[in-house]
Amino acid sequence: MSSIPDRVLSLIEKSGKSHSEFAQQVSLTEEQLTESLRGSRGFSTVEIARIAQTCQVSVKWLITGIEPPLTVAGRTTIGEAAEAVAVARQYTSRRMDLVGLGYPQPWRSAAVSTGGGSYAEQGERLARKALNAVAGAGGSVAEGDLAELIEEIFGADVAVAELGDGFDGLAAAAPSAKLILLAATSNSARQRFTLAHELGHLLAEDDQEVHLDRDVFDPAQKRDPSEQRANAFASSFLMPEARLREALAGRRLSWADHAALACELMVTPSALAYRLLRLRIIDAGMCDRYKRMTADEAADIAGRGEEFEQRAAASRTRRLPGPLLRDTYAAYEAGRTTLRPYATLLGADVDELRRELDSKGVNGGAS
Repeated sequence: MSSIPDRVLSLIEKSGKSHSEFAQQVSLTEEQLTESLRGSRGFSTVEIARIAQTCQVSVKWLITGIEPPLTVAGRTTIGEAAEAVAVARQYTSRRMDLVGLGYPQPWRSAAVSTGGGSYAEQGERLARKALNAVAGAGGSVAEGDLAELIEEIFGADVAVAELGDGFDGLAAAAPSAKLILLAATSNSARQRFTLAHELGHLLAEDDQEVHLDRDVFDPAQKRDPSEQRANAFASSFLMPEARLREALAGRRLSWADHAALACELMVTPSALAYRLLRLRIIDAGMCDRYKRMTADEAADIAGRGEEFEQRAAASRTRRLPGPLLRDTYAAYEAGRTTLRPYATLLGADVDELRRELDSKGVNGGAS
């Protein structure tokens, strides 16, 4: 299948529909479809987008014949992981389609080599570079929505979805798409650590297709160099050494101090204890004691119980990838694609969404 007409013809044959039925389904006349298949008329970008959406293939495949790596991964992954990879494939395929329509992802890596030193040292070095990027943009990892900050500073798409049991999240990387997908959970601090952990994988360019993490706190991960680096990155990114030393100012850490600091940094008390031990701010005995503190216990001690409940509710809520949603709608407004991809991302009925936009006086370019 060396050409777009060849690939469209293969989709028609696979669908089992007649040329007339297929043409109607993708809003073409039978004559237009016939001329395009013969090569006397080219398919427009909007028509290609319609065909891709209808047949559930990527625009990139229709134009080039090359399938994105995650498309292959989604077909070959079975069992519990299949659900997570299927969600990632949906988002990354759409992102790569947008590249073909003139909307590249604004991915900005930390641009630092991970070579040299232990894997933990590599992760810490990468985190310092990432924190510099955040500070340079006037942001802070301890304030606001971390997912929004990562989308704004680094350009990755961040989503939260139901992934089934046994998954904290994944990082998906393709040549023109970077995605972090997190499991919906009531443990907001764990989800936040997973978000930073997956960002570490993307910045370090680990597993340039899909990297699944069942449990970011699994001790067995210590045997995997890329996991060591991602965990060190997450710890250093969320709990910067300078911030910790400033908070303690040379005084001995109390039980209440530990609870307050964990809540302020939005991390689990155990993650904070291990970070303080690594920095030699506390000893092994204090680490063993403080790591037993639970997140809800820390919130009660710090008087932040209501805030804790709000974060738990937010981390259970589905989140759509912001840049992807924005660019998909921009492509529709510019007439480069139909409304259907945007409606699919929202999980909305396309006709109802069109009526809603019409009622607000919003006019898109492609129907």
